[in-house]
Amino acid sequence: MQIDKIENGIVLDHIKAGQGMELYRILGLDALDCQVALIKNAESGKMGKKDIIKVDRMIDVNLDAIGYVDPNITVNIIKNGRREKVEHIGLPDEIVDIIKCKNPRCITTTEQELPHVFRLTDQENRVYRCIYCESKAK
Repeated sequence: MQIDKIENGIVLDHIKAGQGMELYRILGLDALDCQVALIKNAESGKMGKKDIIKVDRMIDVNLDAIGYVDPNITVNIIKNGRREKVEHIGLPDEIVDIIKCKNPRCITTTEQELPHVFRLTDQENRVYRCIYCESKAK
């Protein structure tokens, strides 16, 4: 399969195989009116298989959302057909409105305008907890 290179845009690379669709949903890429390519199970020398997302336009992406889905993702900024910048993400210390607290007793279930904020409490096991009720994120 051949996916053309892009002139100006971003490429999300080294996504763990099978997580590309979740990242596509979280970033809201379905709402864009430009070309977006989601490549699933691409062969990779390092990872065996990986997912890749190519967006044929410069957009602001939520780096915290990307890091939450997979901290090993690289964000490549493409300008004039060349990779201009590479960002390595990592786990964010805090995520806001990326996931929702599932605890029915959490204040976020009754106070709809409150942001859903989770803090990283265990980096080794990638555990995030709600700042309001301490519930563990799924």
